[in-house]
Amino acid sequence: MSPLLWLIFLPLAGGLIAVIDGRSRTRSALWAQAGLFGCLVAACRPVFFVLSTGTPLVLHLPWSMAEGNFQLMLDPLSAFFLLPVVILGPLFALYGAPYMRHYSDGGYRHGVHWFFYNLLAVGMILVLLARNGLLFMLAWEVMSLAPFFLVLFHDREKKARFAAWVYLVAGHLGGVLLLLFFLLLGTSGHSLDFSTFQPLSLSPAFRHLLFGLAFVGFGVKAGILPVHVWLPEAHPAAPSHVSAYMSGVMIKMGIYGILRAVLLLGGPVYSWGMILVVTGVVSGILGVLFALAQHDLKRLLAYHSVENIGIILLGLGVGMIGISQGRPLVAVFGLAGGLLHVLNHSLFKGMLFLGAGSIQHQCATLEIDELGGLKRRMPKTAFCFLVGSAAICGLPPLNGFISEFLIYSGAVHGQTILSAATVWPLLLTLAGLALIGGLAAACFVKAYGIIFLGSPRSSHAEDAGETGASMYLPMGLLAVACIGIGLAAPLFLQLVRKPVGVFLPTFVTLLPFADAAYQLRIISLVGAGVILLGLGFALLRALLLRNRPIRREATWGCGYQYPNAARMQYTASSFARPITLFFDAILRSRVTGNVPEGLVPTRIGVETDTPDPLTRFCFTPLFVGISGFLGLLRWMQHGRVQLYILYIVTTLFLLLAALAEGWL
Repeated sequence: MSPLLWLIFLPLAGGLIAVIDGRSRTRSALWAQAGLFGCLVAACRPVFFVLSTGTPLVLHLPWSMAEGNFQLMLDPLSAFFLLPVVILGPLFALYGAPYMRHYSDGGYRHGVHWFFYNLLAVGMILVLLARNGLLFMLAWEVMSLAPFFLVLFHDREKKARFAAWVYLVAGHLGGVLLLLFFLLLGTSGHSLDFSTFQPLSLSPAFRHLLFGLAFVGFGVKAGILPVHVWLPEAHPAAPSHVSAYMSGVMIKMGIYGILRAVLLLGGPVYSWGMILVVTGVVSGILGVLFALAQHDLKRLLAYHSVENIGIILLGLGVGMIGISQGRPLVAVFGLAGGLLHVLNHSLFKGMLFLGAGSIQHQCATLEIDELGGLKRRMPKTAFCFLVGSAAICGLPPLNGFISEFLIYSGAVHGQTILSAATVWPLLLTLAGLALIGGLAAACFVKAYGIIFLGSPRSSHAEDAGETGASMYLPMGLLAVACIGIGLAAPLFLQLVRKPVGVFLPTFVTLLPFADAAYQLRIISLVGAGVILLGLGFALLRALLLRNRPIRREATWGCGYQYPNAARMQYTASSFARPITLFFDAILRSRVTGNVPEGLVPTRIGVETDTPDPLTRFCFTPLFVGISGFLGLLRWMQHGRVQLYILYIVTTLFLLLAALAEGWL
């Protein structure tokens, strides 16, 4: 059997056996894990062969459906995006097995859950391998439907049902645009096989239209603003290992789709890079602002996925501008930074969602204001969450800094050599990245400080303890990966050499990659030195304090004789309020309670709530209006089969008449 088919067969077989053996919670998880680990082993050789040589692997099979052939191909771009799918899938499943023991009662069907988890992996793999428009759309639907049932795992909760349906509607609206994209592009070659597309035979205006369809259709899955509304609803509702897989890996299929669409349309043009930069700035800044105003930890992390998708778009936009202007150094730095951030975000965002799951598992809540003091109670989780927080903020010497540094470098180099008329997107990139980084740092100082430092604010945090090894081990491995990529950046830069070469085949062996590797080598050495210096100071402190008594005292209570831990500490709202108040025209936060008044206020209690303004003021009125309009047509649903048949016959007649007149 072809190695490409093994990638699909093994996780699918594991999922099917898991649902057949679903009465045993333990065995169903093991079957699913076995299929995913088998897929990881089967993927090692073909993925690294393609990434090292650039030679694609191709498979053609008989295809009985219209408009093309069953074609699978693993090229460097697909191989790179396949890495997080096959590596993180089994790792998150390893975490998910003990996590799901919390749901041992109540009629939860664990076998079905693991089947759809593996089906999600199968869908993503097939999306990356498909080289036919119809096959691609079938794989896209599989990938889109599986998370619906995963998010719906807590189907007794209204929040989970609402989140699942919002996700399903958004996914299908994006799917309609993608179907239209492939059908229109297929007219250029009279087939839906990717190899038959002839985009250069199309007019420039038609190519721009096709790019717009692909960008919005794939952008819905990626979670770009303003079509991100499903993401902050679905991620908090799903089990944490599912949230990690969706946010860390699945939304990257939208990024892959955008890149694949650019290749299918004959390569990037300047205006497409400009669109990516502007969208990236908007998604990055608004995503981190919405995150800063959240009180639920998983909802906060979900908005940070929107932010990081924005950073990825900035890198890819810089790269496409560099290609369109004939500047290989700008192109390589931008594309390499954007692609590396795809991998880096998969690692640290997956780790952060696993950390949130551990907190929920031990504290039975994700409300930030009810936590506190968890660093002493969950030290391993606290360390991993700290590493993830620093990485997502782009702090050296971690992996998030490496990819953002490449994007910065590409934009800085480009603004010195491009003309004044074309340089403004790169200046916008620099300003956007700087603002995003500062706001992200403020957000995770809030999240980490309030959750892990200070004193417990409720019994939930007071009674917490560390999770088992099978839950913190995956987090530890991801933390090591975040540190390792930061310290061995030139080595990991080679992973994107061939994927970038898909867009720049004549430049990948010349100056740009050598220059990038040289700069990253210096950064990695300095980072290693900083870590060694920190470890040296820690060792010196331990030696100085050895055999000396250390006394612990309560934090000063500001004159209160009996300070209250819940009242004498910052809350999520109070910490972020100075920043959210500055951007209140965008966030439109709702404030309720009694604001302090007078010299000696009697009752004080203020709460803030920041629902997504796009949902409140745009999508909710839109869908209410659509629902009201469709309600006017309810008279057509009368239950008479004869009239339904008449509707169908009339529609067929009109279509045949239009075809006969040449309108279709």
